[in-house]
Amino acid sequence: MLLRTGPLGKMTKRWGKQLGRLSRLVLAAKTALAAALAWYLAPLVPFAESEYSYYAPLGVLVSMYTTVLDSMRSGLQALVGLAVGIALGLGALSLVAAGAPSIAAVALVVGVGVALGGLHAFGAGRDWIPIAGLLVLLLSGREDGEFSLSYLATMGFGVIVGVLVQWIAVPPLYFGEARARLADLRGALAACLEEAEALARGEQQDTNRLEHSADHLVATLEKVTEEIREARRSERANPRARRRYGEREDFDEQLGVLDRAVFFTRVLSNLVRPEEGDGALRGALGDAIARCRSAVSAAPSGDEREQALDEARDALDRYFLLLGTDLRREPALRADEAATGACLRRIIDALA
Repeated sequence: MLLRTGPLGKMTKRWGKQLGRLSRLVLAAKTALAAALAWYLAPLVPFAESEYSYYAPLGVLVSMYTTVLDSMRSGLQALVGLAVGIALGLGALSLVAAGAPSIAAVALVVGVGVALGGLHAFGAGRDWIPIAGLLVLLLSGREDGEFSLSYLATMGFGVIVGVLVQWIAVPPLYFGEARARLADLRGALAACLEEAEALARGEQQDTNRLEHSADHLVATLEKVTEEIREARRSERANPRARRRYGEREDFDEQLGVLDRAVFFTRVLSNLVRPEEGDGALRGALGDAIARCRSAVSAAPSGDEREQALDEARDALDRYFLLLGTDLRREPALRADEAATGACLRRIIDALA
C-alpha cells in the first residue's frame, strides 16, 4: 500500500507515465531503426574506412530530436562542431609532430574546445568540438587524415540517415499531446474554482488548499504553454502538418482563452475568504463560482458551453444584486466581494 501512495509510488507512477508516452516510444523506435540502418550501410560510405562504421549510429543519435526541424538543425550543428573539433585536433597533432609534449596538446584541445563551445552559434554542436578534437588527437595516430575524414564522413552519413528517417517515417506532430494538455489545464482550472466555491460557501476553512490549487494551476499553465510551443515547432518542415493548420490555430485560441481565465482565477483565489457573514450572499457567490466552473468544464464550443455561460451570467447577476442590497457590511469587505464578482465576470468574458 505504501508503494502505491508513498513518495516511491508517486515517483514510479510519474516515471511510468513519462516513459509510456506514445510520442517518446515512437521516437525510440525510429532512432533504433535509423541506427541499425546507418550501421548496415556505413561500409558503403565514400571516403570512409569500414572499420569506423560504429560512428554512423552515433551520428543518428545526435540528429534525432523530438521534431523534424530540431533534427535538421541539431544534425547540421553537430557536423559543424565536429568539423571544428577535427581541425582543432589536427592542429594539435601538428604541434606534437613539431616536438610539443602530448600533455600540452591534450590540454590545448580540451581548453580551446570548451572555450569555443561557449559560442551559442554552434548550438547542439558545441559539445562535440572538444570531443572530436580529443578523438582525433588520441586515436588517429599517424593516419590522422584517414581517421579524420572517415570520422566526419561516417558521422555525417549517420546524421543524414537520422534526419531522413525522422522526416519520412511518421514525422512527429504533437497535436494530440497539445490537445491532452489543454484538457489538463481545463481540469486544473475547474479544480481551483471548486476549492474557491467550497471556501466561499463556508464548507471549509482551510485557505491553504485553495492556495495550493492555484499554484498547481499556474504550474499546469506553464507546462501547457511549453507543450503548445512544441506542437508549433513540430509542424515546421513537417509534411503531415499541411492539412492541419486550422487545428493549430484552434490550440492557440484555446490557450489564449484559458490563459486569461487562469489569471483572473488566480486573483480570485486571493480574494475568497471563509469569513463569517450573510449566508445568502455566501451562497450566491458559491453558486456563481460553481456556474463558472461548469462553463470551464464544458466543451470549448457548442450549445453546452453557451448554456453554461448564460447560467453563469445569471448566477453572477443574482450575486451582484444581493451584494447591492446588503449595506450592513464593512466597506473594505464589500470592496473585496465586488472585486471577487468582477473576477468572475472576467472569467466568463474570457470563456465567451
